[in-house]
Amino acid sequence: EGKKLPEDPGADTVDFPKRTTPAKGYELLFQPEVVRIYISLLKESKTPAILEASAGAIQNLCAGSWTYGRYIRSALRQEKGLSAIADLLTHDSERVVKAASGALRNLAVDLRNKELIGKHAIPNLVKNLPGGQQTPAKNLSEDTVVSILNTINEVIVDNLEAAKKLRETQGIEKLVLINKSGNRSEREVRAAALVLQTVWGYKELRKPLEKEGWKKSDFQVNLSNASRTQGGNSFDDSTL
Repeated sequence: EGKKLPEDPGADTVDFPKRTTPAKGYELLFQPEVVRIYISLLKESKTPAILEASAGAIQNLCAGSWTYGRYIRSALRQEKGLSAIADLLTHDSERVVKAASGALRNLAVDLRNKELIGKHAIPNLVKNLPGGQQTPAKNLSEDTVVSILNTINEVIVDNLEAAKKLRETQGIEKLVLINKSGNRSEREVRAAALVLQTVWGYKELRKPLEKEGWKKSDFQVNLSNASRTQGGNSFDDSTL
């Protein structure tokens, strides 16, 4: 009791615990049929406030290591909800983008979700970062940029393929620019530094990165005030 159960990377189906009494009160918020409603709203609604609230509800339900959080992370995959949330990263509303990012970070605690999000959501996450050749450039708030950076870090921790995808989508350029441009906030710099440290931690990537002209010093940032333990089963537990 109280021990965290490891996620099963091979579990693509999920059966919620059988109930002996009807759900009531706050329990109604995390029943399977309600989770399906959230997913339906994410796929069908065109209203930014509804999309933000639905993604925010999923973010909150998937925060922490409680029993239903684990089931809901698996259920979102089974119900094809991951792609619906990843698609929101291209939305015109910044509030929707931030909510989607927070939801994906918590969903990525499930190892199978982490693998899928790494394959399919990294490009859209990178597109939301400042810098690069995108036109028009996105001008997202500090909170949203930090959320995206923390989500990227969660996805690439213990996930070499996602780190490769980050490199392939010009993510390294944007991360180094955040650290060295001098016009980003301390929170953004620290969050980007954590991602860069995670990337450099993969020995398999060092030679390819060096061939592209990157140096070890590009991945070394002063983290004296930053937590070095972000990612790897951390959660975005901010609420809406």
